[in-house]
Amino acid sequence: MTNHHGKEFLGFLGTGPAVGVPESAWKWLACPKMKTDDIGRPWEAPYGMRKVEAKLIDEGFKAAIIDPDHLAPHLKNAKALMFSHHDYFAFGPPSSTWWGITKQEPVNYKSFQELINKPEVQEAKKRGVKMIAGGPSVWQWLWREDMIEKVGIDTLVDGEAERVIGKLAQMILDNEDLPRYMYVSGEDVPGIEDIPDIKGASVNGLIEIMRGCARSCRFCSVTLRPTRYYPLEKIERELQVNVRAGVRHGVIHSDDVLFYGAVGILPRPEPLIKLHKMVKKYYKTIAWSHASLAAIRFSEEKYGLISKLSEIIYENGSQNYLGVEVGIETGSPRLAKEIMPAKSAPYKPESYPETVAEAFKIMHEHNIIPAGTMIVGLPEEKEDDVIRTIELVDNLKPFRSILVPMFFVPMGYFKNKDWFTRIQLSPSHIELYKRVFWHDVYWAENILNSFYMKGPVYFPVRMVLKLFLRVAKRRMKQVEAWLESQMKA
Repeated sequence: MTNHHGKEFLGFLGTGPAVGVPESAWKWLACPKMKTDDIGRPWEAPYGMRKVEAKLIDEGFKAAIIDPDHLAPHLKNAKALMFSHHDYFAFGPPSSTWWGITKQEPVNYKSFQELINKPEVQEAKKRGVKMIAGGPSVWQWLWREDMIEKVGIDTLVDGEAERVIGKLAQMILDNEDLPRYMYVSGEDVPGIEDIPDIKGASVNGLIEIMRGCARSCRFCSVTLRPTRYYPLEKIERELQVNVRAGVRHGVIHSDDVLFYGAVGILPRPEPLIKLHKMVKKYYKTIAWSHASLAAIRFSEEKYGLISKLSEIIYENGSQNYLGVEVGIETGSPRLAKEIMPAKSAPYKPESYPETVAEAFKIMHEHNIIPAGTMIVGLPEEKEDDVIRTIELVDNLKPFRSILVPMFFVPMGYFKNKDWFTRIQLSPSHIELYKRVFWHDVYWAENILNSFYMKGPVYFPVRMVLKLFLRVAKRRMKQVEAWLESQMKA
């Protein structure tokens, strides 16, 4: 239960093992403990858990989010213990990449293992407390059926829970047999009227503005959900919840923020301008959780919208940069056309690398700092596709950014495909990782010096990050020397 020092991007470090420092120092850097009240309720909690908590309370159940270190007194009378996790078994793209390269268990995996092995959790299960698992990574339990039995999971809830969680809670109170697996689809998918307002602060003030995505990329599970937009008044009520709790810095969340109020996949200025003006009334600083590169390019070229939004975001000097995660995925036009033809729309898939570069240029000019994720080892990937991605990385050198290449994980329409692991890394994959590394350390130092974690309160964290970068550069030079010697041999 953490907010990563109020810096969402630091959460990426929580998906890896401790590298070059003691694990306690790594966890302090990536995922320090959240402050709680006197009974163990955290000040901020993950947004998805806040939704489930709110829905249960609205339907008359006694429910609360409790920090894992404070479970014992609550479990004595509990009927159910509900788990949520962003990455239960570290199968997610960042974690599996860290694990595959370092051969070490990520801290997020180890922390969940510690939780399920707590004596109070084990004793609760013996007393008949029902164990329910949900959240964005619930699919991982299907790859670890042994853990379903070991932990004693009664039900897996796969999908948006608002319309099913109350029914499940009532079944528990009535001692009815529970389904082992619930896949939310059809009539059980919640409409806007079914989605409650959160009742407590969300981690880093994250506020959802819509659900679903119309781009239909084959590797993504979000595209399986219908698109629904939150009305501004609903968003405002949740902003007010966070502000009342003392949260004044937040994240606007959507799988593509620029899709808010869109017509299909074409962004519209009016709803986005209204949204940002309203959010900035409440939050001193904001970030975007995700945005698509095609939408960034189109918005600026068509409407000058990125410039207009930047004026709102940076008004009065309240902040001087905007962070966002963007999905690059690949530099190969062939792969772009094959697996994500709408990712580049309204531009042609054949020009996707150009769209990526143009969007990065626009972001650089407007102090928008992207974390650009890429997928290594897609099922249809060929050697030339990796080479084209390397060429794209070289073309992104002038633009302030952090690039994050991650191993392919079978999700979305690809959920039945094989995993990609470090065992399958080719020389071109290794070259890609090297190019990305030197891109990232260069821009990470620039970002730390000019934008990120300014002020005395963040000084210790900044120093540890800078030390980590120095150690990482030294280690990479050693790795490169070893690789060169192997090639000569």
